[in-house]
Amino acid sequence: MNDVGILLVDDDVATGRALKQFLDSEGWRVRIVPLASVAMAELATGAWNLAIVNISLAGPQTPLFATLRELARVQAPAPGEAVENAPKLFRVLFLVPIAIAKNVGPFLEKEALPYSLKPYHLHDFLEKVSELLQETGAIQESLRGLGGFTAAKKRPKDARAARGSRGAMFAPREAYQMTEEEMIEYERQEEEDRRKKRKKGVLDSQPW
Repeated sequence: MNDVGILLVDDDVATGRALKQFLDSEGWRVRIVPLASVAMAELATGAWNLAIVNISLAGPQTPLFATLRELARVQAPAPGEAVENAPKLFRVLFLVPIAIAKNVGPFLEKEALPYSLKPYHLHDFLEKVSELLQETGAIQESLRGLGGFTAAKKRPKDARAARGSRGAMFAPREAYQMTEEEMIEYERQEEEDRRKKRKKGVLDSQPW
């Protein structure tokens, strides 16, 4: 897999960290930026394949939205066209709270810009992310086609229990339904487990 860069533009630190953990688990390079001005500077570097953007930071009248729309409209060269000087392909995925989806959704659809509703259905969200990355050429095949997600293997314990109770290879689709609060709690538990492991490593190294 090529170096995959994802810019996560969100001022919700807790949910941003939880989402970053799931994306990191796929081996992708992820950076969270909480300000539109910082996001603009990052986009100018050309280092990113995909931006996942909270719509609250990129309203239709903002410079950030205009830049994202322009970058996302760049298409791959047609067959037979020279590719040496072709611009890097880039895609954007907007995060839209379900409470405002009726107002925002039609506008984004008219602009042909993909979006995902919050709270997330994690499995569908990751599939959408991987399909957009495939469009940019950052990955050769969507993770759906590659047979699953690393993040799915790190889902909360209740999802693993659901898998075991059915005796199936994969957890039921319902097990991937996670609210933002559950994602935050999962990230908190993972961080606590990491601290315990580090502490245990220190204790085991002591010459008792």
